Amino acid sequence: MKTYDLLIIGGGPAGVAAGVYASRKKLQTLLVTEDFGGQSVVSEGIENWIGTIKISGADLAKSLENHLKAYAGDVVEIKTGNRIISIEKHTDYTEVNPLFISKMKSSFGEEITEVISKTVLITTGSAHRKLPAKGADTFEHKGLTYCATCDGPLFSDTDVVVIGGGNAALESAAQLSAYCKSVTIINRSKTWRADPITVEKVLAKPNVNLITPAEVVEVKGEQFVSSLLYKNSETGEEKELAVNGIFVEIGMIPATSFAKDIVSLNEYNKIIVDPMTERTETAGIWAAGDCTNGLYHQNNIAVGDAVKALEDIYMSLSRR
Repeated sequence: MKTYDLLIIGGGPAGVAAGVYASRKKLQTLLVTEDFGGQSVVSEGIENWIGTIKISGADLAKSLENHLKAYAGDVVEIKTGNRIISIEKHTDYTEVNPLFISKMKSSFGEEITEVISKTVLITTGSAHRKLPAKGADTFEHKGLTYCATCDGPLFSDTDVVVIGGGNAALESAAQLSAYCKSVTIINRSKTWRADPITVEKVLAKPNVNLITPAEVVEVKGEQFVSSLLYKNSETGEEKELAVNGIFVEIGMIPATSFAKDIVSLNEYNKIIVDPMTERTETAGIWAAGDCTNGLYHQNNIAVGDAVKALEDIYMSLSRR
C-alpha cells in the first residue's frame, strides 16, 4: 500500500491552499473531500476574498478546484465524494517518525479504504448549529434559513426573525433591516456574545425589535413558514409571532468528530493548535481553518493558517 507524505482532509479554502503548496513542494499528497468550497459555497456574493471584488460561493468553489487541479500533476491525488471517518496511529508510529492509518469512506456507499500517511492536515471546517425547535427541519429552505447573505433578498418587504446573540446574528439583522419591513431578534439571554458597539448600532435601527430572554419552541406554517412560537426563559410564558422568514445564527459545529480520539479538542470540539505552526498536540498532525480553536475564522484566515501549517509540515518531513 502506498504511503503518502501528507493526507489533507477537506476541500475548502484551507485544504486547497495546502494542496497547492504541497504540489509545489513535491510532497506526495492525498486530498480527500466530499466537495470543494466549504461553507461559502452557498453564498450569493463574497466581497472580502482578497484580490477579487466580488465572487459567488459557487464560483469560488470552482476556482479553488481548478487552481488545485492545475498544479496537482502526479504529486497531489484528489479524492472527491469521499470522507475520512477515523485516524489511528500506525503500528510503526513513533514521536520522531509518526505514521497514520486513516479510514476513508465514499459518500455514496459503504466501501471503506485505508490510507497510510506520514503526516495529516485537518481542514474540515464547521457547519451551522441547527435550531432545536419543533418544525425547524420541516421548514428549512421553506422560510427558515441559515444564511442571510444567500437568502435575505428573497424576504424583501416582509417581517423576519433572526435567532441568536452573537456578532453573526447582529450582522445578519443589520443586513436584513436594509430591505425587510421588520427584523425581530430573539436572544435566549439578556447578555450578548456580540460586540457592545454592534448591539447598540443594530438595536438603534427603527425597524429592528428585540425579544429576550426567549427560546423558540416551534416553527409553524403550511407550505412555508407563517409564524413561530417562543417561550420567555424567565416566566415560561409562550407567545406566537407572525413571521415570513427565520434566520438562524446560533453558532457553528466543528467537523471534528472523526478525529476526537487522536487529537485534543477544546470544550467546543475545536482542535487545539499551536498558533505559530498549526500543530496539534499529536505529533504528525496539523489543523487549520474553522475546525481549530483559532480566535478568528474567515476564508482568508483559513488560507493563511493552512499555508503556515504546510510550511511547517514540509520542514518536519525534511528533518526525517
